[in-house]
Amino acid sequence: QVQLVESGGGLVQAGDSLRLSCAASGRTFNRYAGAWFRQAPGKEREFVAAISWGAGSTYYAASVKGRFTISRDNAKNTLYLQMNSLKPEDTAVYSCAAELLGSNSHLTSDYTNWGQGTQVTVSS
Repeated sequence: QVQLVESGGGLVQAGDSLRLSCAASGRTFNRYAGAWFRQAPGKEREFVAAISWGAGSTYYAASVKGRFTISRDNAKNTLYLQMNSLKPEDTAVYSCAAELLGSNSHLTSDYTNWGQGTQVTVSS
């Protein structure tokens, strides 16, 4: 099990960039797959991006592909989400998730470790 704490959210304007961070506890984070999900008010949680453990294969939702980049720094036990060209429809609470020896899955059920989330608001 790992504990996850997100940071980096905030209020930005459309077209701006933002980088989210997800700090993980423990010494074996390099063996965890990581992912970002988001939930807008009144909507279900949706997948954003994921990265596998080991080779670090990535997978993105179609709505963010080409604008967002997921990465990890195992030495710092941190997962990142670089968000460029932000749009008002990107407004949501962003949560990171992790799974031991996981793949770059887009399914919430494949992750057992979750952070509390950080708010991202994009104004038009």
